[in-house]
Amino acid sequence: MTDLVSKFKDTLQKRRQYTRTVAEIEALSPDEAADLGIFREDARTIAEQAVYGKPATDARPALH
Repeated sequence: MTDLVSKFKDTLQKRRQYTRTVAEIEALSPDEAADLGIFREDARTIAEQAVYGKPATDARPALH
C-alpha cells in the first residue's frame, strides 16, 4: 500500500511540474523563446521531455 501511495505522489508531482513548465514556456514572448532556441507551440513536447524524460520526436529543430 505504501508503494501505491508513493507512486501516486510521484505521479502527481510530475504532473504539476509538467503543467507549470508548459505554462512558463507558453508565457514567454516570441523574442524570449527565440533567444532560447524554442517555439512556444512546442511547450507540451518540451515539458514532456523535461519532466518525463521522453524524447521529443515531434519537436521542431532548435533555432541556431
